[in-house]
Amino acid sequence: MNPTVAIVGRPNVGKSALFNRLAGRRISIVHDQPGVTRDRLCAPCGLGGKPFDLLDTGGIGAEVDAEFSAQVRAEADIAIETAAVILLVVDGRAGLTPVDEELALHLRRTGKPLVLVVNKIDQEMHSDLVSDFAKLGLEKVVPVSAEHNRGAGELVELIERMLPEGAEAPPIAQPLKIAVVGRPNVGKSSLVNAILEDRRTLVSPVSGTTRDAVDIPYERAGERFILIDTAGIRPRGKRGDSVEVFSVLRAEASIRRATLCVLVLDGTAGVTAQDKKIAGLIQEAEKPCVLVINKSDLLGPEREIAAVLENIRQELFFLDYAPAILLSAKSGKDVHRLFRGIRNVREQAAVKIGTGVLNRLFKTAMEENPPPLRANRRFRILYATQIDAGPGEGIRPPAFLLFVNDAALLLPTYRKYLEGRLRESAAFTGLPVLFRFRGREPRENRR
Repeated sequence: MNPTVAIVGRPNVGKSALFNRLAGRRISIVHDQPGVTRDRLCAPCGLGGKPFDLLDTGGIGAEVDAEFSAQVRAEADIAIETAAVILLVVDGRAGLTPVDEELALHLRRTGKPLVLVVNKIDQEMHSDLVSDFAKLGLEKVVPVSAEHNRGAGELVELIERMLPEGAEAPPIAQPLKIAVVGRPNVGKSSLVNAILEDRRTLVSPVSGTTRDAVDIPYERAGERFILIDTAGIRPRGKRGDSVEVFSVLRAEASIRRATLCVLVLDGTAGVTAQDKKIAGLIQEAEKPCVLVINKSDLLGPEREIAAVLENIRQELFFLDYAPAILLSAKSGKDVHRLFRGIRNVREQAAVKIGTGVLNRLFKTAMEENPPPLRANRRFRILYATQIDAGPGEGIRPPAFLLFVNDAALLLPTYRKYLEGRLRESAAFTGLPVLFRFRGREPRENRR
C-alpha cells in the first residue's frame, strides 16, 4: 500500500483544487460554494517520483452545512489518523483565521509530519502574505497557487522527503475500477460502506448526499479494487444547482472510465425511468455490468422476489447479460455475493472462442435462420474471428471482427439473434458482446 498524504483545511481554501493539481486530473469538484466536498476522496499523486496517495477531506470548522459538519469532521479525523504526512491548507488572501489556528493546534498534537500550504499566492507580489501565518509556528511552509500551478513541484519534493522509507515500490497490477451507480437514494453509499465495513462515505436519507465521484482503494482476498461511489443521477430537469449538475456529469464520466459498473436498484420500488436511463448509459459505454437489487430484506416471500426479478428483466431487457445479485446494503446481508458475481464476470472475460468454432457457429446460425432481405440483398458473414477489445484492466468484453458483404444490411433484431447464438457457446455473463464490422470493398475499388 502506498503512504497517504491528507489535505486538511477549513472550507473554501482550495483543498480540492490542490488535490486535482497534485493528482494531475480533475477528480474533486471545485466550486466557490463552501462545503462542496463532503467525503474523503483518494487518488494517487500524478507528480514526482515516489508513489503516494492523496486524501482530500471535507472542510472543517465552519457550520456551512450543519447536517453534515460532524460527519465531515469525523471523516477528516480518519484521514489524519491514516496519513503519513498532513497538508494544512490555508487561504493566503483571506489571511489567518481563528479556525486556521485551531486546526494547526489540533494537527500539531497528532505528532504527524505537517506542512503548511498557503494557497492562492497567484503572483510573486502576493508572497508577503505568507508571513501572516508565522503565528502558527509551523516549520515547513510552502506558498502555492493550485489554480495557476505555482509551487506544486516544490510541494511534492518536500512531501517526498517527508515520506517513510520504502515508498518507492510501484504497485504490481492495476486495480479493477468498479463504478457504483444508480439514481439518488437507492443505497449506493450504503453498499460501499457495507463492502468496507466502515462508514467511509456519507450516508443520509437526504437524496444527493454524495456529490463527488469518490475513488476508494479497497483490497479483498488479495485483489485490488478502486470503488467509485458516484453521485446519484437525476433527470436533467430535476438537477437543483450547479454543484449537482457537476456531480451528475462526474457520475456519467465514472461509467466511462470504470472497468465494470455495478447498477444499484431499489428492490422495493421497481424499475423507474431514471433507472433505465442509467442502464442505457452503461450499455452505450459498452461496459461489463452487475445488477444489485438492494433492500432484499424488505421483500416478501420467494414468489414476490421472483416477480421483482422478472419485472427488472423485462424493463432492463437491453442489459439481459448482467447478473442480478440480491442483497441488503443496510444490514450487509449477502454483500459477499457481489464479489462472487464480479469474479465470475472476470472469468467469463477470459473465455475465447476458436476461429474455426466461431465460423461454424455463425454458418449454422445463418442456415437455420437466414437474415431477412433488404432491397433484394441479404446480410452475409464471410469470415469471423475474436479480437482484443482494447485497453482494459482485468475485464474486457468479448469482441468479434466480422468480415461481411455490407454491415448496413444487418438489422438490430438479427444482430441480437447472432449474439444469442454466441452466448449458447459461451455465456459471457456480465459482458456485452461487441461486434466490429469490416465490409467488402466495392468491386471498382479492388482493382
